[in-house]
Amino acid sequence: MRPYDFSSDRDKREAFVARHGALKNDRSSWVTHWTDISKNILPRNGRFFTSDRNRTGSDRYNKIYDNTATRALRTLGAGMQAGATNPARPWFKLTTADPDLGKYYPVRQWLDDVVSRMQRVFARSNTYRALHQMYEELGAFGTSVSIVLPDPKNVIHHYPVVCGEYALQQDYQGKIISCYREFEKTVGETVKEFGLKNCSVAVRDQWKSRHLENTVKILHVIEPREDQERDPENPSPKHMPFKSCYMELGGDDDKLLRESGYDTFPVLAPRWAVAGGDVYGTSPGMEALGDVRQLQQEQLRKGQGIDYMVRPPLQVPSQLKERESELFPGGLNYVDPGTMLPYDQVTAGGGVRSAFDVKIDLSHLLADIQDVRERIRSSFYADLFLMLSMAGPNTRMTATEVAERHEEKLLALGPVLERLHNELLQPLIDMTFDNMLKEGMLPPPPDELAGQDLTIEFVSILAQAQRAVGSNSVDRFMGNVVQLSQVKPEVLDKVNFDKWTDHYANILGIETDLIVPENDVNALRKARADAEAAQAQVAMQKDQAATTKDMGSVKTDERNPVADALGAGAEPMDEGL
Repeated sequence: MRPYDFSSDRDKREAFVARHGALKNDRSSWVTHWTDISKNILPRNGRFFTSDRNRTGSDRYNKIYDNTATRALRTLGAGMQAGATNPARPWFKLTTADPDLGKYYPVRQWLDDVVSRMQRVFARSNTYRALHQMYEELGAFGTSVSIVLPDPKNVIHHYPVVCGEYALQQDYQGKIISCYREFEKTVGETVKEFGLKNCSVAVRDQWKSRHLENTVKILHVIEPREDQERDPENPSPKHMPFKSCYMELGGDDDKLLRESGYDTFPVLAPRWAVAGGDVYGTSPGMEALGDVRQLQQEQLRKGQGIDYMVRPPLQVPSQLKERESELFPGGLNYVDPGTMLPYDQVTAGGGVRSAFDVKIDLSHLLADIQDVRERIRSSFYADLFLMLSMAGPNTRMTATEVAERHEEKLLALGPVLERLHNELLQPLIDMTFDNMLKEGMLPPPPDELAGQDLTIEFVSILAQAQRAVGSNSVDRFMGNVVQLSQVKPEVLDKVNFDKWTDHYANILGIETDLIVPENDVNALRKARADAEAAQAQVAMQKDQAATTKDMGSVKTDERNPVADALGAGAEPMDEGL
């Protein structure tokens, strides 16, 4: 085999096709599973065959007789959106690696300003819509993919990729580094995006003949560039660390639709959970698939049983074979007198009646259906996100009990949330920060941040719930100290209330603007102490002045307590001595 010439489009195409085939072969064992999940849980998602593009939903929902799993998945997606990336409240903040530097007020103020600007970018772009779709894909298929590219208007724009379109590759550390996407566009869309001259001869012919709605298979490759493919000193897109190449599958052998590049890997590919060295993740949908199948079968059997009771099979006399009969409720059937059956023949079995006595007890089936539904909801964490509504109207819980139960259930999402932070949210924040920095949308940083690394701290509802478990020990400690102080007040001297306030605010994710900086606190306390000392000095001077005035008005030639104290009440001395 000859070595590939990476400067040749022909050799690039051959390498891409070979690589794509290998990745699809590695993915083949997952496709069957994904297809089954798509049919039973999320019918509108999934692109596994060419015919799936723009496919009508008429036959996609035929396997679903009970939509419990679909609704539970919808609850999971909404719960993850509200709990991890709620658009209505801050869900992350920026800090410094140096804790002391992070307490410096100008630094904290700058970090908060940057976070506010990034939140506005997320709200203005399609970030939250894309994240919600990704959460549902994660819950169903275990893996979701979105390509995040710079946008001149909204800074960033997400291009979510549906399951079945992508094939991924990871490095030795388990990090996704390559994404091959196979999709379709119409001839009109292809020419508009890539230009007529870059398209194949077949596409150009269809364009000239105005067959604009015909589809074209396209392969988009995003992967690291080899060292021999790039010049680090060259700033052009074709020499960036990551390549981006579009090509027609089955088109001209010597032509690419477009080649460019990225400084960083632009693909978000989070996984719900990963077993071993698998490239693709496992999901709650995979866990619940057996229960979902059982539920569909039980609902089908229940419908059949009800149908037997409502519309039982009938025995009809042979005399009525050529006659029209009304067998619906209240129907009247007229027969000739000569053919009318006597009553004893009817009761003996000659009349119209049920073929057999249908008495079906559905109570056991209904009980099992309810049990399966609960298992499905639990698999999709619906009991976590809808804890209060599923508890029932007669359930009474205190606010403390509700909080404790909520935190206990949220612990089950701990490993999942950690993976989402590493594979989804942190890369998204890094991409957005870099694009905003390139566009000059960030304020000048303080001089103290020169050469300092920034870290991301997540303060969403789910992240806080994970950390709030650590606050229980602090609450118990402070509760016991307060009780003990009732008997021994000096025990409060052992508690550093300033450190306790900062620690608790950090656990709860309180915004820094609500906490007064330490320097300002010290100045405030000094001013308060000086004011109290001045007031005490003035009061002391007033007391001394009043005492002096009272002593000046005392008559010492008479018996009085003051005079007695001064010895004025003694016998007068002989002036002659």
